[in-house]
Amino acid sequence: MANVAIVGGGPAGLMVAEVLAKAGLHVTLYDGMPSLARKLLLAGKSGLNLTHSEPYERFVTRFRPNASPLMAALDAFRPNDLVAWADALGAETFVGSSGRVFPKAMKASPLLRAWLRQLAGLGVTVETRHRWTGFSAQGLRFETPNGVTEATADAALFALGGASWPRLGSNAAWLDPFRALGVDVADLKPANVGFDVDWDTLFIERFAGAPVKSVTASSDAGTTHGEFVVTRHGIEGSLVYAHSAALRDRLDRHGRADFVIDLVPGRTVERLVRDLARQETKASFSNRLRKGAGLDGVKATLARLFSSEEERRDPQKLAARLKALPIPLARIRPIEEAISSAGGIRFSSIDDRFMLKARPGTFVAGEMLDWEAPTGGYLLTGCLATGRAAARGILDWLNNG
Repeated sequence: MANVAIVGGGPAGLMVAEVLAKAGLHVTLYDGMPSLARKLLLAGKSGLNLTHSEPYERFVTRFRPNASPLMAALDAFRPNDLVAWADALGAETFVGSSGRVFPKAMKASPLLRAWLRQLAGLGVTVETRHRWTGFSAQGLRFETPNGVTEATADAALFALGGASWPRLGSNAAWLDPFRALGVDVADLKPANVGFDVDWDTLFIERFAGAPVKSVTASSDAGTTHGEFVVTRHGIEGSLVYAHSAALRDRLDRHGRADFVIDLVPGRTVERLVRDLARQETKASFSNRLRKGAGLDGVKATLARLFSSEEERRDPQKLAARLKALPIPLARIRPIEEAISSAGGIRFSSIDDRFMLKARPGTFVAGEMLDWEAPTGGYLLTGCLATGRAAARGILDWLNNG
């Protein structure tokens, strides 16, 4: 019976363990934390978003880059396959109003407990508090509470995540050892993250924590409807995350970027012009916005902050500004605050089995790879799909060399 070492006990690593154990291999899973899948548990504390129910043709466009190993992995483990997998673990699912798929229990802990019970029944050995520190002549080197230990295996799979939420274990300490092997690793960058906006003190005191609901945002990523939150630093929330990759790249290239929002997506420019033109010119800007555009509170204040005096006086120009209001972004928030990270091991460094070209018998999966996707179930689907694909790659390599 072949022995496989899995380093990293998040969703990708657990999926690899499941597939290999079901195939009859002896699997040992190592994790540096005291317990497994801590990031999954935190992400699913208020509602575990498993995947998304939108048509698959649209679903796959959310992932970048569209590298062939990633697309093949997703093709082999589609959202409906993930739902069937979760159902088999007893985590019955439902589709929310946004199209996102959740377990009926909502939280991650019931699904994780069922998953770990299954792995234990399959004979998977779990070694926690084993922090991987590098490769050795014998195989893998770990630092444990009892000192340094080494492990050997017929194949090894790494699923150590990116660099977001480092206190939960994903601290990117693997970067240097992998680069030392000659593996091409793209620098890690924050993904699904907020941005700094240079608000004035009065705005922060009045609106920090306020949601901006029912708006549409546009960027190089397209146009999406949703909401975001004003913070003391700037903006964050699901609508921001949907555009964070495009905004981050624009900041990197040009040193500035605007988060462009439509404050009144339910009205055409023509209707807005008519409604605003009906307002008394002597009325205050706040009253004209409230009566002519239905805007007040934080939306009205944003309109005032990011429009000119000339625009505020002219119904035609004001309507155009309300339909495309640019919020200037100063900086992206630190990677430690990000939900996920972009960058990682480039797909050119692995074969179609997810095996490192520089180290035969060593495989990678999950967020260690250079791909990204927005929140909404895409991240978890990608991690599980690449884990499943890498496990099948391990089986093929062990069987065929």
